[in-house]
Amino acid sequence: MSWWQPGEFARRLPVLRQRNRAKAAVRAFFDAAGFLEVETPILQVSPGNETHISAFSTALTAPDGRTSVIYLHSSPEFACKKLLAAGAGNIFTFAPVFRNGERGRLHHPEFTMLEWYRARAPLDALENDCADILRLAAKAVDCVVLRHGQAEADPGAAPEVLSVVEAFDRYAGIALETMLPEAAGGFTRLAEATAALGLRVAGDDTWSDLFSKILSARDEPRLGLGPATILSRYRASEAALARLCPDDNRFAERFELYACGVELANAFGELRDVAEQRRRFEAAEAERQRIYGLRYPLDEDFLDALALMPECAGIALGFDRLVMLMSGARRIEDVLFAPVAERGA
Repeated sequence: MSWWQPGEFARRLPVLRQRNRAKAAVRAFFDAAGFLEVETPILQVSPGNETHISAFSTALTAPDGRTSVIYLHSSPEFACKKLLAAGAGNIFTFAPVFRNGERGRLHHPEFTMLEWYRARAPLDALENDCADILRLAAKAVDCVVLRHGQAEADPGAAPEVLSVVEAFDRYAGIALETMLPEAAGGFTRLAEATAALGLRVAGDDTWSDLFSKILSARDEPRLGLGPATILSRYRASEAALARLCPDDNRFAERFELYACGVELANAFGELRDVAEQRRRFEAAEAERQRIYGLRYPLDEDFLDALALMPECAGIALGFDRLVMLMSGARRIEDVLFAPVAERGA
C-alpha cells in the first residue's frame, strides 16, 4: 500500500507526531547549549570518500550550456567543517542525506542525519551529548524503553563505554590487539579466528573486511542492550576522518553509539592534518576503484578549509533510527513522512 493512501498515513501519523516532538526537544537542547543551527547544500562536488558508501550523481548545467557531474551528499560533513573553518563555532543540522544501493528495514536511500560539532572540545563531550539526547528525545515522546525486535534499551541510563578491543574479547572471544595489521601474522590470525566463528573468509578479503564481518555478526547484536553502548577506540584504518589516539596511534578517536543492537551515531575527534586526510581519501578511492570500478573526486575546497578548522569533535546520528527505537517501528519507512518510492511503485 502506498504511503499516501489515507488509511496507511493514518496508521503512521501517531509516530510522525512523535518524530516532530523528538526533533523539537533536540533543537531545544542545542539552542540551550548555544549551538548555531545551520543549513548545508545537498549538491556537492564530492559525495564523500568512504569506500563502501555509494552516491547519487546528476549533471549540473551552467548558463552557457556546459555540464559537469555533481553529487547528492552522503553527509553534511564537508560543508559543516567549512563552516567551522569560517568561525561558526558549535553547530548542528538536521540534514537530508542520500546513499545509493541502501534499502532495508534500517536503511533508506534518503534519510535524516542529525550532525553536530563542538569546537575546541574533546571527543568525550559528545558522549555526554548522546546520553542527554537519548534521554530528552525519549522523554518528549513519553518513551520509557527503546525497542527493536526483541531487544530493549533504557534511554535514561548512562551509556556503557566499551572499547572495540574489549567488545571483541567479550562477545567474540578474540584478542584483537594480537591480530592488528601491524602485528606479525596479524591478518592470518584474524582470518583464522573469523573462520573459527563460522564466518566466510573470501580470498580477496582485507583486514577491514574480516573486522567488519565479526563486528556485524558477533558484537553489534549485543551492543546497547540495557544501557546504550558507546563503542570506542577503533583501529586507525577504520576511522577515515578521525585523529589518532595520543596514547596509542594504533587506534583512533572514534566511537559509535548503539542501542538495541542498532548503530545510531558515529563520532570522531576530527582530523585536521591536510596531507594525512588527502592520503586517506586517495587510499579509500583506490579501494573503491578496485572493488567497484569507479572513483569519486576529492573536494579540494574542503581540504583547503581543513587547514583553518579549529580542533573539534563531530558526530552524525541517524535521526530516523532513533525515532524507530522510540516508537518500536519495524521499518524505517514507518517513521518517514514521505518515503522514496520503490521502482515501479
